[in-house]
Amino acid sequence: MNTLNSRRLPARPLALPNILTYARIAAVPVVVGLLVWQSIFSGGLWLRWVALAVFIGAGVTDFFDGYFARIWGQQSSLGRMLDPIADKLLVAASLLILAAGSTIRGWTLLAAVIILCREILVSGLREYLAELQVSVPVTRLAKWKTGAQMVAIGFLIAGEAGDRILPGVSQAGILLLWLSAVLTLYTGYDYMRAGLRYVIEE
Repeated sequence: MNTLNSRRLPARPLALPNILTYARIAAVPVVVGLLVWQSIFSGGLWLRWVALAVFIGAGVTDFFDGYFARIWGQQSSLGRMLDPIADKLLVAASLLILAAGSTIRGWTLLAAVIILCREILVSGLREYLAELQVSVPVTRLAKWKTGAQMVAIGFLIAGEAGDRILPGVSQAGILLLWLSAVLTLYTGYDYMRAGLRYVIEE
């Protein structure tokens, strides 16, 4: 963990990286709406493919907003705030609607709960440590965890529609979700241990 420096980044609300982040946030109700239409209101399976395309597009913006911010020197306070929020909104909303539509069910609900609880725990930890002027760097493993979550959710969004083309798509999504949950537990424990160590030392 690092003490935050006093240099304040500009907001840059109209910078391309931030516009990409806005797009990722805007994709959340679109994905949810499409999945509600398909799974709850018995719409056609083609809706899952549209939802998957929107979800993949949103995931791609997660890479490019950070990439452009770095290479063009457009890091901003607004982007720093919104980027993790956009990721968590996309993951949490997708998991909840997949559970509501019974794509995620039974014991697999536990994996979704683990992921959601970890995100809440780490967000609370970050908020507390921010008041102490301490930053929580994102580890490489945490980035892999996010990637695994996105891939798992993508498979689950395809769901029944994917199974009709390639049997086992839903099962692969469930296995990847459990892998994500294991990584989530480990990285959550790692963050919590580091945070508590800092609090105790203080």
